[in-house]
Amino acid sequence: MTTDNKELQPTIISFVKDLPNLCSLAGLACTILAIYFSILGVYYAAMIGMVWAVAFDWADGLIARRMKGRTGNDRAFGGQLDIVIDIVSYGVTPAILLMSYGKFEPIFLIGAFVILAASAIRLSFFSTFGLSDDAKYTGLALDNNSLIIVFVFILESIVDKGVFSVIFYTTVLGLAVLNVSQIKTPKFSGNPINVYALATYTLVITGIYGWKLL
Repeated sequence: MTTDNKELQPTIISFVKDLPNLCSLAGLACTILAIYFSILGVYYAAMIGMVWAVAFDWADGLIARRMKGRTGNDRAFGGQLDIVIDIVSYGVTPAILLMSYGKFEPIFLIGAFVILAASAIRLSFFSTFGLSDDAKYTGLALDNNSLIIVFVFILESIVDKGVFSVIFYTTVLGLAVLNVSQIKTPKFSGNPINVYALATYTLVITGIYGWKLL
């Protein structure tokens, strides 16, 4: 007597109760807020959403490694969920932010495509080959895109708008090049100390942009 394989499959929604996946979805919620405020032109609020998305992204990995009893399906599903959310958080969001800041002028559409394409290519490469032999990423990991952008964006209120547009555009293009380059970067999110450092950075960035919003 054979068992129908479909009966062995868990339900889709059953994975939502997994704590690391809930953390990933919390990061996605922050990403949606970042996109929303980018379109509205409330860029300081968008910065807060972007940095918190990274914080939740790193936290879900830390939680997953410390949890016991997770099945192979849990780990596989969580990995795929991370990849899907990453393309939205670190590819789509910077692209929309760039276009919005550039008032949706055609020249900014080019930069948006470049950063999004680079993100898709890098994630596809990582999904295929994983970490290098020395346990490092090939190319700049995409979460660094948001961490660098929210730092650079502090200049937006300091320098001339036209000058900052060039700085911002150049930064986005530079990140895209680094994303698909052959440079080797360590897996920062795998170290608990780095997670705590990111938590501090997140709070500082939140404080800076929260003050600017006031």
